Formats: sequence, C-alpha cells, structure tokens
Amino acid sequence: MKLDNLKQAPLNTTFMGVVRGVFDFYGIAASDSVLFGASGHGFALNIHKELCPSGPYCWNKEPVRLLLANLGVQMEYMGFYSTESSSEERHHVEGLVRLHLDSGHPCSLLNMENQLITGYDDVAFQVSQPWPCNDFPPKTLTFGTWQELGDEVHVDFYNFRSVGKRPSECAMEDSLRYAVESWRNPKAQTMPGYGFGPDAYDNWVDAIQSGFGATHGNWWNATVWGECRRQLSGYFQEISSNPTMRTLGSDLGVAYAEIADLLSGVSEKDRDSEDKVEKLKLARSVEELAVAKIEAYLNGAG
Repeated sequence: MKLDNLKQAPLNTTFMGVVRGVFDFYGIAASDSVLFGASGHGFALNIHKELCPSGPYCWNKEPVRLLLANLGVQMEYMGFYSTESSSEERHHVEGLVRLHLDSGHPCSLLNMENQLITGYDDVAFQVSQPWPCNDFPPKTLTFGTWQELGDEVHVDFYNFRSVGKRPSECAMEDSLRYAVESWRNPKAQTMPGYGFGPDAYDNWVDAIQSGFGATHGNWWNATVWGECRRQLSGYFQEISSNPTMRTLGSDLGVAYAEIADLLSGVSEKDRDSEDKVEKLKLARSVEELAVAKIEAYLNGAG
C-alpha cells in the first residue's frame, strides 16, 4: 500500500520537511514560515559541546509536538528502538505503523534523519529521502531486520493525524510563550552534553575556540539553525498583519533575518574562527533582545 500525495519537503530541517509533507497530505493550508514559527521549531537552537552534527536532532520536541496540534495535526510518539530491541518489539511497532498507514495516517521515523514512511509492500516500508541521495538515509526499512540501518539503530517512530485547529491568535501566543520559556529555561529543553538557546551559543563559541569551527558539525548546525531563523523572519512578517503585532512583528522579522545572515556566515568552512565567534556573539545579543521584546509583549508591555 502507498499513501498517495505524501512527500517529504527538501528542507534542511528534516523534521520540518516531514511536517510540511504531512500538512500537504491533509490539505491543511500553512506557509513554511508559519509551520516553523507556530510550531515553535523555528525558535530552537541546540548545540553539542563539541559541535556534533546531532545538535538539530537531540532535544526535547514535546512542546513542538503540542504546538503542532494548534495548527491541525496531532503528532503521536510510538517509541524508541535500538540494537537491543527484541524481534517481538520490532514486530510490535511495525504492526502499529502498518495500522496507521492503513488508516490513512502518515508516519515517520528518526534515525540520523527525519523521514516520512509513505507505504509498504510484502518486504519493507517505503521511506522518503529528504533530498536526492543514494543510500543515506535509506529509502526502505526491511521488516524484522531493519538491515538498512546497519549498526546505527537508534530509531524513534511517530504517526500524524488531522485534528481541529485552534484560533490563529491562540496558536501565535502559544508559540511566543514557547520562545520565551525555551530561552529562559534552556536546560529543560535538551540533554547532557548539549546546550539550548543561550547555552547553545555559549557551547558554539567554546567549540569554535577549541578548534571545531571548520567541521561538518559546525556547517550543519549553522545550516539548520540558520534556516530556522530565516523562516522565523517570514513568520513575524506574516503575523505583523495582526494589529497588536504590527510594529513588533516587523521588528522581529528584521531581527531574525539578521541572525540568519550571521549564521550563514558562521557556516562557511573557510571563514576565520575569530570572525565566526564575533558573528555568534552578535547573533546571541540580537536574539536575546528579540526574546525580551516577545516577553514584554506577552506581559502586556509591548
């Protein structure tokens, strides 16, 4: 079986590529910028102490899952599986995935990358690749063996259902509250070895000063988090049509575009490390001010 018209968008932020595909499948209208902003994902920033490329994947997405429901999609977690998982456990989750697909509910997995599961045959699940590639991430998942994952089996499974939307004003305010909460309480958003929000900027600067500035991890983190800020800029430009957000939305659109430009510079492998550090310090200060403005608005002073 195959879910027709279920396709993953080629976004660098592969979680949002999955989300974009799900919203298109259900015919729920929302721009990329609104999906990034109202889901809260655009506000995320997670950096490992050694600038591991896992930064965009290893953080607490539970608030994002809840915010997606505001927009009309309920995301359900179906569990984590590893090389230690038994054949019975694998068989169980495979059955759940087939059941949801048969019911017309898209599913996804995260194993190194976020990928949509679009259907299955007698042998394997069909899995979307987020961009044109050969074997990684794989385009199938063989039943029972999951052989395509090799020795790197640390996979989460999800399903997505269409639900009723909340009013756009409520969705906007919820996303802004997450922006403030995740920045003010960063340790609750991630796991040991990583830093979130302001802690992420600190980790990033320290890692570059320790010699990690020209690594794949530096490039990938800057690419993903820069895309998030670019989409946030668009989000604030869109919601500036709200009378209460007109000036603030315009200002924040400019601020997050500036952060995106700075992170684009940080992503360049040949750029001098000192210049990257200065760009990150400036990006942090711009984002700190942006969050303070959001907080003031929510407290009735904006």
